[in-house]
Order: sequence, then C-alpha cells, then structure tokens
Amino acid sequence: MASAALEILGLGLCVLGWMGVILASALPMWKVTAFMDHNIVVAQSTWEGLWMTCVVQSTGQMQCKVFESLLALNKELQTGRALTVLASILGLIGLLVTVVGAQCTNCVREGKVKSWLVVIGGVAFILCGLLLLIPLCWFANIIIRDFYNPTVDPSKKREMGASLYIGWAATALLLLGGALLCCSCNPRGENAFPVKYSAPRRPTSNGEYDKKNYV
Repeated sequence: MASAALEILGLGLCVLGWMGVILASALPMWKVTAFMDHNIVVAQSTWEGLWMTCVVQSTGQMQCKVFESLLALNKELQTGRALTVLASILGLIGLLVTVVGAQCTNCVREGKVKSWLVVIGGVAFILCGLLLLIPLCWFANIIIRDFYNPTVDPSKKREMGASLYIGWAATALLLLGGALLCCSCNPRGENAFPVKYSAPRRPTSNGEYDKKNYV
C-alpha cells in the first residue's frame, strides 16, 4: 500500500505541475514593465509573453496583440515557444503512460511491464519540468541583465512576471512528482491493492445457504 500511496501522490503532483506548465506558457506575463523610481505613477504597463504582448491601462482596460510572424521573433521567444510546447506534449504523454501503468487501473495486466510504465511516466514528467526550466532561466537571465545594464533605456527595462514564478512552481511539482513515481516502482509487479475472495457457498441440510459463508 505504501507504493500505491506514493504513486497516487506523485501523479497528483505531476498533474498540478503539468497544468502549471500550460498556464505559464499561455499567460502573457513573462516580462512586465519595471517601475523605476522616477515613474512610479504610470498611465499604462506592458506585459510580454511567448505568444502576445499586452498593454494594460491605469483604468483597467487591456489591449493585446498576438505575434503574427514567427520568423520575426527573437531567438529566446522562438526557443521558449518550442520548449514549452514540447514540455506540454511530454507532460500529456507522461500522464497517459502513468495512468495506464497505475496500480489502481486495469489497462495492463499485473507484472513488471505495468511497474515500468509508471517509471517511464515519472521520467517523462521530470523531462517535462527540465524542458520548461530552460526558457524560464533564460528569460530571467535576460531580464536581470538588461535591468542592471546602464546602456538600456529605462522605459525598455522589464521585471520578471507572474508566468516565470508559476513556471518555477510547476517545475518543482513535476520534479518532485516524477521522483515519487519512480520511487513507487514495484519490482515484483505485484498489485498493492488487496483482492478479497469470498468463500464458496455451501447449502445447509434444509437447502438454504449458511450466512457464515458470505464475506
């Protein structure tokens, strides 16, 4: 039962992490306007993401524009898009493989193959977190470098947005959940959920079944 509990816990953490990957990739808050000392009060702020850029007015109105040309994007945006899409697809594959090999499902017959499917799913989730970590750290490095660069115009300086923090949290969940799935491997391939068998019913002398034969 301990391996089954680890498996369920790891799968739950990985599902949350995978949803965080999709959320971080879709939100346009990878880079946000840096509020410097001289422009604390501003009329608008800018959000920049992998797929679009948004301008938020002080009145609450927001206008977004999707990046139309893929070839016109800089290399960090192109790489970030590719890696986040691959991470999302790999997370989906890991989820399907783990569910098929889980001890609480009957998709595959009990055995070593079923246990190894869970390990493969855990490895897929770990790779999913590592793929997401690359663009996160890349964007964070660019933001910090430009922020402290005196040659960059203050209006073009940015800060780390909410998408980066969501992505880091999702990466931590994926790495932890994937490690738990790998540790929950049952080398013997035995089912951790006990199966109860009922005793055969034997009729009594009067033709009725004895109640003690029921489980």
